[in-house]
Amino acid sequence: MNDLSSFPITKKWPVANPEILQLFSFPTPNGVKVSIALEELQLPYEPHLVTLSDADVKSPEFLSLNPNNKIPAIIDPNGPEGKPVGLFESGAILIYLAEKTGKLLGDTGEDKARVLQWLMFQMGGLGPMFGQMGFFVKFAGSEIEDPRPRERYISEAKRLLAVVEKQLDGQDWIAGDFFSIADIAIVPWLKALTFYEAVELVGLPDLPNIQAYIERFNTRPSVVKGSNIPPREG
Repeated sequence: MNDLSSFPITKKWPVANPEILQLFSFPTPNGVKVSIALEELQLPYEPHLVTLSDADVKSPEFLSLNPNNKIPAIIDPNGPEGKPVGLFESGAILIYLAEKTGKLLGDTGEDKARVLQWLMFQMGGLGPMFGQMGFFVKFAGSEIEDPRPRERYISEAKRLLAVVEKQLDGQDWIAGDFFSIADIAIVPWLKALTFYEAVELVGLPDLPNIQAYIERFNTRPSVVKGSNIPPREG
């Protein structure tokens, strides 16, 4: 039996089954990337709810697994060379899981290169830019009188959406005719525009390829189940 007691995070979030992958997360766009991937890959896992409160993400136990105090993070008891491994950063976790299973990266080396290209596009573009836009549109940044930060991120969000809209012209998925970890990374952030109350602001209704893309994504059983894992409390 695997012993995960060497990971301090298990003291705050006890492990029931140390033989399966452990997910420490919350159902945000970055969090559901991993739960959806795990469902899509049909890997057994045990989810642990890590709220976004300082009491959780800045606790010594969580910081021992992710010093950057962000969800998600995982422990795979069956890591490389058969040894347990802990990982943080949603993009890194998606690559790890895809390579571990040999799935969601396409069938060829060229496919994999395209998938990783679009995954990096999300990690360096859609996620950070949409998050900043949300701050200036819905949250505390909306109270700032200077309109330039808000306008800058709205403009960048529109630009990034135009890139996605063009890429989806004539194809179902972002890297081609196959579903991949790049889609799992991108669509939760597209859906976050609703949460940020920015759908009209960035012109999403005028982007039919993206709208159809989101609808296709939402029909997958892995997405239906994984989008609320771990379930929010209350």
